[in-house]
Amino acid sequence: MLKMRNLHRMVTLAALAAAAASCGDVVRDGRSPVFLVIDRLAGSRGAATPGQPTNPLLSDVITIVTSPAPCSSSTPCPTVFNDIGQVVMHLTSKNVSLAPTTNNQVTISRYHVTYRRADGRNTQGVDVPFAFDGTVTGLVPPDGQVTLSFELVRHVAKEESPLVQLIVNPGIISTIADVTFYGTDQVGNAISAAGSMTIEFGNFGDQ
Repeated sequence: MLKMRNLHRMVTLAALAAAAASCGDVVRDGRSPVFLVIDRLAGSRGAATPGQPTNPLLSDVITIVTSPAPCSSSTPCPTVFNDIGQVVMHLTSKNVSLAPTTNNQVTISRYHVTYRRADGRNTQGVDVPFAFDGTVTGLVPPDGQVTLSFELVRHVAKEESPLVQLIVNPGIISTIADVTFYGTDQVGNAISAAGSMTIEFGNFGDQ
């Protein structure tokens, strides 16, 4: 009977240890006492003079440029522009009774962009552009917001399949861009936030 009791105790302790390890992973994944919140995610259509950020974004795969020289109205230049994204973020405390402090301000250092389609056809380089990582640096203050600009659609994406085919194809590729931002607070806790926006790719009329 004593052996059975000891065995039961050992099994219980092993289960508790496993549960503690599991909880520890969760804690390590989210030790920061603040949440990073995305207030707005939008993009500017690539052009010599980009317009105001919008969501959804109409991404032009080729733009006809008539200036500067040697480009002109009689000898226009087909040009590829990247599209620039804009994100607005702020912090909020996990403990609603405590306001974030300067120790909690977050330095954003990188981001990741993935494209997907609503119809589930998501093969990169065939149905959607390739995912990529980029760098962006900005400080999210303990109170207030920060606005950061970043590359949302790369030049090379418009020179690769499936976007390059749209130059001569009147079709439209409708995607959702998932953008995740990564950073650390001032005591080294990792923190991230993700947002999504619609991007319509096509050979649109030039402005």
